[in-house]
Amino acid sequence: MKPFFRRNSMLLISLLVLIALFAFAGRGMGSKDFVITMLRGLSVGAVTFLVASGFSLIFGLLDVLNLAQGTLYMIGAYIGWTMYIRPDTFMDLVPLLALMVSGFALNGVWNIVVGHIHLNPKVQRIIPWTLIALSLALFAIILPKYPIAIWDLNNYAQSPVTYSFMADQGTRLPVTPAVFSQISPFLAFGGLLLASMLFAFAVSLFGHAAQAQGRLKVKNFVPLAIVLIVAMVGYVFNNTLTNFFLGMDTTVLFLISVLVAALSGAALGGLMETVLIRPLYSRPIYQLMLTIGLSAIGVQIVQAIWGRNEFIMPKPSLFAGSGGACPASSLASWLQNHCSTIWLLGGRVRVYDEIFIPLVGIIVLIAVWILLKRTRLGMVIRAGVQDREMVEALGINVRRVFTMVFALGVGLATFGGSLAAPSTGLSNAMGESLLLSALIALAIGGLTSYPGAALGSLLVGFIQQFIIKYGQIGIPIPFTDIVFKPSPPIVPASTVLLMVIVLLILPHGLLGKKE
Repeated sequence: MKPFFRRNSMLLISLLVLIALFAFAGRGMGSKDFVITMLRGLSVGAVTFLVASGFSLIFGLLDVLNLAQGTLYMIGAYIGWTMYIRPDTFMDLVPLLALMVSGFALNGVWNIVVGHIHLNPKVQRIIPWTLIALSLALFAIILPKYPIAIWDLNNYAQSPVTYSFMADQGTRLPVTPAVFSQISPFLAFGGLLLASMLFAFAVSLFGHAAQAQGRLKVKNFVPLAIVLIVAMVGYVFNNTLTNFFLGMDTTVLFLISVLVAALSGAALGGLMETVLIRPLYSRPIYQLMLTIGLSAIGVQIVQAIWGRNEFIMPKPSLFAGSGGACPASSLASWLQNHCSTIWLLGGRVRVYDEIFIPLVGIIVLIAVWILLKRTRLGMVIRAGVQDREMVEALGINVRRVFTMVFALGVGLATFGGSLAAPSTGLSNAMGESLLLSALIALAIGGLTSYPGAALGSLLVGFIQQFIIKYGQIGIPIPFTDIVFKPSPPIVPASTVLLMVIVLLILPHGLLGKKE
């Protein structure tokens, strides 16, 4: 076996060249500007990493290019905003969404039931579509009558823009609780439960040949019981929980909103894999078309619910302090006054953007690395990447592992969206731009490499912020009086140029491996 340095000579040379370039770039600015630029690069890299790492995990195990990852990042931001600014709307949605997915909580039951059914092939093709049609008809009847307290896009004073602005000023606009008036709760809940079960059973019938034989057990019904408990608690204690969340300190409520966005993303990812991706594992082109279509649909859904306008998400109180004691001069001063900025090497640093987000990114990097390297699930995931058939032969439910990995990848994207929202604001285009950065980062670091996703994201963040900074201070051209200031279009072009250079030298990326 060749020594490490000989086997990775091109990688080491490339990394040394990149380090030298960043060091050279730092010589053109003061220490204050250099540190702030590096921190901003870390912040951008951390958010990019959350999307890129999820993409890398999904592609590494499932061989699925999830091009909806950017849209899911955007959806996570809007889910987090809803929980943070309008918890009453979110609590109204909890029973509705729980009942709409309740049928899929019985997947284990449907697999066993369908495994014992022997249908004529013609009948087998007709029944699933009939059940889906009945399910959609029930949803179409019930959903328009289901009460949800929500904003009004046609009234600017009641739009998300105004709710965000008033919350940023420390005031919450009054809201009117939603009540059942057009349909009784019993009929609504029963109809939604039946519609969800019909739809989930129909999906199971499509995979009739692959269903498992076995007997029904009590544990097969536990997921449904949990979902129904969540729905009933959300309905019975709706106003109590809403008032509880509204009375919270915004820092605690923000942390809850980030957690809700991540869990919602994981649930959505699991549903996507089970219903849409699973039948297409042998059709990669259809996977691409499907995820692109889901991306477009997701953008349209966001526009229909939250509108097309861009708006802010107020920072939590821990990072929003202002006044005579701010910017903070030390960590103790920041803890006392919760200043939004702090002095560092003579420059003002935004605590949330340049300190908190990179710290969270590092924590997620370590946590997922431990999951992949030090747990049984991680061992199964890594084994599945190498040889799926062998893992299945050992009696491991690879299908369930696939669902968990897809859920984790989507959950990381929605987590990143909710985390970045107070820094970048919310817009319909926020997912597209970040997906491009994430794909470039993966190409630089290695498409299926988790450490490569982290390294590539950092490089993308750094080069973007250095170009932005030099666009402000300019780059002196040697032996001339010309000062070159990069224009904004050069910022994305610089990352593409870096990607091209890296791939010309290392076709599999900095940390990628030959297939």
